[in-house]
Amino acid sequence: MKGSYRNFGVLALALMLSVLISVPALAADAIKIGFNLPLTGDIPEVGEGSKNAAEMYLKDINGKGGLEIAGKKYPLEFVYMDNESKAESAVNVALKLIEQEEVVAIIGPNSSKQAVPAGGTCNDNRTPMITPWSTNPDTTKDRPWVFRAAFLDPFQGPVVADFAAQKFGAKTAAVIFDISNDYSKGLAEIFKSSWEKKGLGPVVAFESHGTKDQDFSAQLTKVISANPDFIFVPDNYNQVALIVQQAHDLGYKGHFMGSDAWGTPDLIKLCGEDCYGQYFSTHYAAAGAKGATKVFIDRYKEAYGDVPADYAALTWDSIGLLVQAIQNAGKVESNPRKMRTAIREGLAAIKSFDGITGSSKFDEQGDPIKCAVVVKISDKGEFVFEQSVCP
Repeated sequence: MKGSYRNFGVLALALMLSVLISVPALAADAIKIGFNLPLTGDIPEVGEGSKNAAEMYLKDINGKGGLEIAGKKYPLEFVYMDNESKAESAVNVALKLIEQEEVVAIIGPNSSKQAVPAGGTCNDNRTPMITPWSTNPDTTKDRPWVFRAAFLDPFQGPVVADFAAQKFGAKTAAVIFDISNDYSKGLAEIFKSSWEKKGLGPVVAFESHGTKDQDFSAQLTKVISANPDFIFVPDNYNQVALIVQQAHDLGYKGHFMGSDAWGTPDLIKLCGEDCYGQYFSTHYAAAGAKGATKVFIDRYKEAYGDVPADYAALTWDSIGLLVQAIQNAGKVESNPRKMRTAIREGLAAIKSFDGITGSSKFDEQGDPIKCAVVVKISDKGEFVFEQSVCP
């Protein structure tokens, strides 16, 4: 009996050692990519949608044995971390992904409020970062290691101004925005400048609020009393729902115009009929989509039971850009720092990319030159294509 116990112990030890030896070997072969996502906080739906799209992409690649580079297949490993929808947390997540997880690239953050500071961290640590959804120019400005999949606010602002002037026949505009959000504040200022430079009329009210505000009656009273032809609200969807509903409660019957931060089904869940008939600029229109975009939408709906928002589609395209960069590199380095350099060079080499949110060309700053879409919220709560606006 003692001999059999001894043999059993030796066998168990051998099995444990084999497991310990095999795990690092598998990890060494994997291409490890980090995701800096708002899984909690103000906009958890954005993090969830991005993660859902990433999981779909991951299953596609690893289901085929991995990504083929130089005749060998490498599995992808995705590491998701929660930035809590906070700027300081996004910086901490970036550092953890770089220093502790030793990822070779990072997807996200999405919102400019987190992407601008995290982009600085990634650039300082020479780690490639692709933001799917951030439209603020500062995210990539003078940062050769930071790229994006979305168009920029200096393009989006004039799109909104031109559309509102044409569609509503607007001669005056008002703006309400989040002063604490880089995205909202930046786009509000760009829109105001664009509207005035185009000679479309005065911006009769320019009111700000805080990220945590729930009562917008003071700002809306000033806006409505100025009698604008429309109100531009470049806020996150959760804030938009409250602003639109409270404006209607105060008697406002005019038009609203929104931006790409409106582009989630959760806006309709929160806003309901108050948002029907309104318009916003965004990255793609799910209703009536065709080709690869429709395939993505149908697969997402089947997997998760909902229409993918623009940030989910842009996350898909961001991963596609990263995959193309790795293929451009033509090799997989075991040293994370060397691999990060190879990926950055691979990203910089991309001159054009055909994604499910449209075709892009990239400038020297790493920013895509691509079309925007204006959609109308139908009386069924669907985001219906209204028109495409290209540079």
